[in-house]
Amino acid sequence: MDAWTPPFLRLELARVEERYTQVAALFDEVLYAVKACPEPAVLRRLAALGCGFDVASAAELAACLAAGADPARLSHGNPVRGPGDAAAAFALGVRRFVTDSAEDLATLPPGSEVLVRVLVADTGSATPFLGKFGAAPAEAARLARGTSGVAIHVGSQQPRPAAFADGVRAALRVAGSAGVATPVLDVGGGLPVPYREPVPPVEAFAEAVHSAVAAAVAVGDVDGARVVVEPGRLLVAEAGTLHTSVLRVSRRPGIDHRRWVYLDCGRYQGLAETEGEAIDYPVHVPGRGGRRGPVVLAGPTCDGDDVLYRRRPYALPLDLAAGDRVELRHAGAYTASYASVGFNGFGPLPVHVVE
Repeated sequence: MDAWTPPFLRLELARVEERYTQVAALFDEVLYAVKACPEPAVLRRLAALGCGFDVASAAELAACLAAGADPARLSHGNPVRGPGDAAAAFALGVRRFVTDSAEDLATLPPGSEVLVRVLVADTGSATPFLGKFGAAPAEAARLARGTSGVAIHVGSQQPRPAAFADGVRAALRVAGSAGVATPVLDVGGGLPVPYREPVPPVEAFAEAVHSAVAAAVAVGDVDGARVVVEPGRLLVAEAGTLHTSVLRVSRRPGIDHRRWVYLDCGRYQGLAETEGEAIDYPVHVPGRGGRRGPVVLAGPTCDGDDVLYRRRPYALPLDLAAGDRVELRHAGAYTASYASVGFNGFGPLPVHVVE
C-alpha cells in the first residue's frame, strides 16, 4: 500500500496537443474554453500551437495574455458582463464579443466584432443551460443586424451530432433574416468525451455542422459561413487523471446493502460535475484485482450532498481498504477549476503537469 498523499490532478500535455491538432483540422477556427482547465501550462501549450481562447472574465483574459495568446484571437464569450468589462477587454486588444441581449449589446465598444447567441435546443446534454443564455430567434435576428455573425451552444457533453446540426440551421436562419450573408458561425462547445459510455467521434460532429451549413447555403439562408468551435472538455478531459485515496470502507446495515467508499476528494475538491451524477468518471484501483462488488462513492466532507455516485452502478474490488489509491480517469476538465478554496478545510486540487 502506498503512503498517503493528498489528492491531485495529473495532466498530460501531449494528450491536449493531440486533441487540439485533431479538432483544428476539422474547423476554421478553434477557441479553447478556458473555464474547463485554466492551468497555465495548458494555456501556454495551446497558445504556442496557434489556438484561440474563449474567455469569460478579466482574470481568464489576463491568464491567456500571460500565456502568450494573441489578444486578436480571443473571444469574450460570456454575455453577462460587469460595467466596464467589455471596454477593458477591448483596450487590451480583444475584438470579438458574444452577446444575447440589447442591454449587453449597448455596452460593447464601437469596432467590436459582435456575435449574437441564438437560443437553441440542448436536449440530451449532460448539463443543459435551461434558457440562461441565448436570444429567441426573432429577438436574435433583430440584435444581429449589422453584426459579424451568430453563436450557439447545445449543452455540455452533448452526444448527439444532430443537436449541432439543428442548432446550426436555426442560427443561420437568424443570420439570413438579419441580412448577414457570410456570418462567423460559432458552434460553441459541448463536444463529448467517452467517460463510461462510447460517444461518436469528433469527426461525426464536424460532418453534422458542415452539412448543416451546406444545407443553409443550398436554400439561400446564407452564402457561406466561417465555422468556429469552442472545445473545452474535449481538449483536456482525457489528458487528466484525478488521484485520490480511500479514507474508509463501511458496511451500513439497515441503510444500504452496498459498501460505502469514502474518498479524500469529493464534490468540493473538484468533482462538482458529479452533481446529479451528470458525469460518470471511469474509476480504476491500481494493484487491486479479483472479484468486485457494488459501492456507493462519497466524498470526505460533512456535507450531505457530498455523495458522488449513489444511483449509477459502480463496482470496486471486494478487498478495497482504507489507504488504497483510486484513479478517476478522463478528469482533466472541470475539476481543478471547480475545486473550492477550502470548504471544510480541504484545499484546492493541486495540478501536476507532465509532457
